[in-house]
Amino acid sequence: MSDLKRGEMQLSGRGVACVRGGREVFAGLDFAAVAGEAVAVVGRNGSGKTSLLRLIAGLLVPAGGRIALEGGDGELTLPEQCHYLGHRDTLKPALSVAENLTFWADFLGGERLGAAESLATVGLDHATHLPAGFLSAGQRRRLSLARLLTVRRPVWLLDEPTNALDTAGQDMFGGLMRQHLARGGLIIAATHAPLGIDSRELRIGGAA
Repeated sequence: MSDLKRGEMQLSGRGVACVRGGREVFAGLDFAAVAGEAVAVVGRNGSGKTSLLRLIAGLLVPAGGRIALEGGDGELTLPEQCHYLGHRDTLKPALSVAENLTFWADFLGGERLGAAESLATVGLDHATHLPAGFLSAGQRRRLSLARLLTVRRPVWLLDEPTNALDTAGQDMFGGLMRQHLARGGLIIAATHAPLGIDSRELRIGGAA
């Protein structure tokens, strides 16, 4: 991802509605985030925080409204410019740490950073040949975070991103998020806990 100036890119939603299993989760939702900005999506359980991220990522179809990215790469769709990091780590347990990262890099394509450098950044360079199934919960999370670095995309969609991370891991990830924002990326994060960086709050579903 080439560096973008602050405010050069904007992700927005207008009148967005979400229906899951015949139930309206939310409706009439407006939001916006510009390059260099982090938005923390907060609300009670079941309010639709994860669903909003999945709508932006193209994994769900809005029941109403519009979601758009302005100022990004006009040749790519919005989902192709997003990293979606779910609250569960999508890893293949039989593959090694390095093989998991290579798999995702090949699958996602685009501008890449060396896998070894990404793993060193998240503190997993000592475990590159270890099967992912042997990793602790915190190490699995670190491996998922390495995917954000290995394939560069401007929009990070993060669902409870600090789950299972110890204090050192949270500090490390806070630094990575700040670097991403400084490069002109943007972050939308569903969270019950502080992100560890400056962010603007988007509340869904009224008071928690």
